Formats: sequence, structure tokens, C-alpha cells
Amino acid sequence: MTNIVITGCSSGIGLETALYLKERYVKVYATARKKSDVDALEKMGFENVMQLDVTKSEQISAVIDAVVKMDGKIDAWFNNAGFGQPGAIEDVPTTVLRKQFETNVFGLHECTRQVMPIMQKQGYGKIIQHSSVLGIVPLFGRGAYNASKYAIEGLTDTLRLELKGTGVHAVLLNTGPITSDFRKNAIKNLEKNIDIEHSRFSEKYKKSLSGNATKVPFNEEAESVARIVHTIILTENPKPRYYITKATYLLGYLKRVLSTSLLDRVLVKIG
Repeated sequence: MTNIVITGCSSGIGLETALYLKERYVKVYATARKKSDVDALEKMGFENVMQLDVTKSEQISAVIDAVVKMDGKIDAWFNNAGFGQPGAIEDVPTTVLRKQFETNVFGLHECTRQVMPIMQKQGYGKIIQHSSVLGIVPLFGRGAYNASKYAIEGLTDTLRLELKGTGVHAVLLNTGPITSDFRKNAIKNLEKNIDIEHSRFSEKYKKSLSGNATKVPFNEEAESVARIVHTIILTENPKPRYYITKATYLLGYLKRVLSTSLLDRVLVKIG
């Protein structure tokens, strides 16, 4: 049976992907950072659940060791764990930016580094990296998150070159707006980490907090991501990247055909 390790399964894309694959006879190792979320996953009927905070190297090692001990292999690893920190660049403290990178980039990188030797020894495997449409284009007030996803793009594009001939594939997912708790949690991070009252963007932040911000167009359900992950698992030679949602296709196209100045005009209106 094909197996996969998924990070960040407490809700949203991670959870829905785990459920979708489980129903299609993929052996899912669902992981979550909090013990309470691990317990919740077990109550949902997941048999292979482990606690994993991707910022803790020893926990990554423990998960990998447990999976290899149980199955003797790791077919796929989905680096899904991550969060968003809103706020204009000038308002994001460096300590907060560092925290954004600890999970979204350094945690992803450590998982990737630790699972690669297993897959290289096997001679096959898929490492699926959860990037974003914001790894392709920037949006106002998403600088920290944008930067983390741009970093994932650079790491994975380079990794893909370095894995040539190993049988291991590094695949990028550029997801657009997906139904999840992501935006709700991002709003909490805005309130917690940004000095809203003393920012020149105070009114814009307050609009977001009030719930009167513009609704996100082209939103799709998390199953859109799950279907692509399933396709990658079943494909011998998956594509290097997959666009998910119409928003990603549209903005990816505009990035290719418009000058930087013209694209900026479009993105300012969206932001």
C-alpha cells in the first residue's frame, strides 16, 4: 500500500487531504502540532497519527523512524504545515518574521532534508511542497507570508535540479484561496503581532478585523488540493508544479505577460 506523511493535519487542507486519501486506500500518517489535535484525529478514525511540530528536529526524526520501522519505506511526504502573518512590511517586527520562517520555511526544509536520504536509498519518492499563489505574486499586507512562500519556491526549484537521476521528485503546489481556518488564524496573528493603532495602515487593518474586507474571489474547497495530491501519488513522473484554483492560473498568467509596473497596478487593486 502506498503511504504518505502529511504535516499540519489539524484542519483545512491537511485534514481534508488526509481524509480524501484515506478513503482511497492510501496509508496516511496524519500529523499535527498539538496533542489535542492528535487526539481529535484519532477520534476521526485515523490509525496512524503522530504529534509533529515541524520546528522541532527531534520530532521530525521520530516520525520518520516510526514510519520506516512500520512500513520500511516512505512513498510521499506532504509539507503542508504553515500559517500566515498579515501586516505591512514596516509593521512586521523582525522577531515575527523570523517566527513565520521557522515554520513555513525552516520547518519545511528540515523535513525535506531528513526524508531525502530515505527516498534516495529507496530510489523513489515524492516530496510535495505547499507553496501558494503568493509564491508567484505579492499582495499588499502579506509580506511575511509572501517572503516565506518565495523562499519555498527557490528551495524547491533548486532541489528539483539536484534530485535529477535519483528517482525522487520535488513538487510544488501553488494553491489559491481555499476554504480553511487559514484566514481566521491569520486575523488572530494580525491582532496579536501588529501595532494596529500606530500604523499608517490602521484603517485598512480595522476593516479586515471587522469582517468587511472584500470577499476572496475564486475560492475553492480543500478537496481541490487533495485531488492533486492524490494525482501526484499515482503519477510516476509528476509535473514539477501544479496550479490550484482559478486565481492561481489567472495571476500566474498575468505574471508572465505583464510588465512589473502593470502587474503592480493589478495587485494593488486586489490587495
